Amino acid sequence: MTVRRLLPADAVPYRALMLDAYALHPDAFTSSAAERAALPLSWWVARLDPSPAAGQLVLGAFDGERLVGAAGLEFEPREKARHKAHLFGMYVAAEARQGGFGRQLVDAALEQAAARPGVRLVQLTVTEGNRAAQSLYERCGFAVFGVEPFAVSLGSTFVSKVHMWRAIDLPG
Repeated sequence: MTVRRLLPADAVPYRALMLDAYALHPDAFTSSAAERAALPLSWWVARLDPSPAAGQLVLGAFDGERLVGAAGLEFEPREKARHKAHLFGMYVAAEARQGGFGRQLVDAALEQAAARPGVRLVQLTVTEGNRAAQSLYERCGFAVFGVEPFAVSLGSTFVSKVHMWRAIDLPG
């Protein structure tokens, strides 16, 4: 089991993993499988920009050579909000769950956030009622700070998102 930053060469397996995620768990993501499938491969490659100052990065969890999980970290570019990063697109394939991949992805994302100058906290959202995911985040030190009702529309139904945060390096 390894976790590493995904590079442009990983775009094809990353795209396949995430399209499965969007299709299998439509309530967990704001983007739909159809929206993301329509994007050119160049969009996925650009998301995996390897430069140290990239506005976002994506980490991948590997079982041997196979990509089984991913989590993204987006850095806020605006001056007054540069102290925040956002964890996005967290997913572990069903066959790899309960193997520690999720925890390793979150821990690696927190390490990446801590390594970015000025970042003091990480925020995320999780679908209300997804106890497994919310419990993972809580074990990793995240705390709830609110719930956004009607956050995601799934046709005629809506799901709420729980907003969570975790300090990285706040002054005492």
